[in-house]
Amino acid sequence: MRVWRAMGVLGVTAGLLLSGLTGTASAAPAPAGEARCAPDAQTPLRQFRASWVASVVNIDWPSRTGLSAAQQQAELIGWLDDAVRQRHNAVILQVRPTADAFWPSKVEPWSQYLTGMQGGNPGYDPLAFAVAEAHKRNLELHAWFNPYRLSMGTDINALVPTHPARQHPDWVVSYGGKLYYNPGIPAARKLVEDAIMDAVANYDIDGVHFDDYFYPYPVAGQVFDDAATYAEYGAGFPTLADWRRNNIDLLIQELQQRIKAAKPWVKFGISPFAVWRNKATDPEGSDTTAGVQTYDDLGADTRKWVREEWIDYIVPQVYWAGGFAPADYNKIVPWWANEVRGTDVHLYIGEATYKVGTSTQSPDWSDPAELSDHLAFTSTIPEVKGNIYFSAKDVRADRLGATTLLNTTWYSRPALIPTMRNLDSRPPLPVHAVRATRTGDGVQVKWRRTSSDSTSYAVYRRELLGGDHCPDNDARNLIATVRSTEYLDTTATPGKAYLYTVTALDRLANQSLPIPAVSVR
Repeated sequence: MRVWRAMGVLGVTAGLLLSGLTGTASAAPAPAGEARCAPDAQTPLRQFRASWVASVVNIDWPSRTGLSAAQQQAELIGWLDDAVRQRHNAVILQVRPTADAFWPSKVEPWSQYLTGMQGGNPGYDPLAFAVAEAHKRNLELHAWFNPYRLSMGTDINALVPTHPARQHPDWVVSYGGKLYYNPGIPAARKLVEDAIMDAVANYDIDGVHFDDYFYPYPVAGQVFDDAATYAEYGAGFPTLADWRRNNIDLLIQELQQRIKAAKPWVKFGISPFAVWRNKATDPEGSDTTAGVQTYDDLGADTRKWVREEWIDYIVPQVYWAGGFAPADYNKIVPWWANEVRGTDVHLYIGEATYKVGTSTQSPDWSDPAELSDHLAFTSTIPEVKGNIYFSAKDVRADRLGATTLLNTTWYSRPALIPTMRNLDSRPPLPVHAVRATRTGDGVQVKWRRTSSDSTSYAVYRRELLGGDHCPDNDARNLIATVRSTEYLDTTATPGKAYLYTVTALDRLANQSLPIPAVSVR
């Protein structure tokens, strides 16, 4: 139905062009050879690209506590504009760093990292502002939550009196200089889920995101004191470790079900420490000798979450260089690729931008090309659908020129978000009435929205005469993605005729048939 409606508005010539643009069989041979039209690995059409913007201890944003609302907003706009300049298409923003909130939560207090005082109202709604400004720039906004961390200190009385942890001190465990909710207490788990769902229900976020913190990382000489909780709730689990893993499994499974029941399009993604288990511990583990294994040390059976498809994407933090013997980037990434193969779970790779020019762990971190080499490697692995960089301030710092090198080599064109066909695979209707008009500033391309589920648009450009008429199976002709129904192409060469095509995209990046318009000289 949608295809025929689209084709009905086109003449024969445009129809033949469309068949090429959508990759279907064309009635006329393509002027370019098959080799020329092969997709370019350096300009993929779809690729997830983002940085983590961390708020805990004011790593990235806000840069310090006590900034005015206007100053905080200006800083956040700076990070979003950075993302646009780098041709990223998403931002991972930390909004619940320590059982607190960057929005007026019904469950937990305002975060201290906004005003310097927990419970202090910043004078605006940071999450609402972030969503609006990200979407204005056609960036997905993934809200990043830390599930169990309560405080970066050990004084429970430093929390506001109304904090749920103050009301339920029996839910709290002190470990390694920090406070945590005990994941083994069902009521604590429900509160964590309720806090996250408050944001899901009330904000137009595109994703719920966890990083690598579940049970805390081991601290030498200390014990996470949950023996009594295990005695109370651990019936049927032969070991404490088995019970702990089940507690985290329940959080992941229940939260996934609650997110999809509320908003099926909201993605659920997790970025764990990259080693599930070492091969010496488990023959099915990765060929690594890492000092931490998520399965054994963090109560996080990350591989199970992929196999059960409880998450939509996984971002293993492969924070090591290629060839680093204890944990080799070039061995860990293929291990994860094998794990997601045959599932609907997307694989993105977490990249350690913070190590460039600073880490002595491996000499490779003194090489400006290390991160670019990572993308060269992952470009050969079909299961890898994107990369996320830690953290935004390190991406901006561009130490050794590594960010610039990576962007010019691998992000020279925009990219569409990868589709998740298991969530939705039906494309929106094509746009209507595409027009391309020469102005003194460039070419103004305008169109009309046809489909109510269209949220953004992709604009492609090729030279009308002598250009490649290859299918748009990569991004070589993609010049912009926008939320509005017009685009000013300021890079068009005066006097040259172009063929522009516009496609509609829904919120899960399903793409309509393209509609063409010619720009005359």
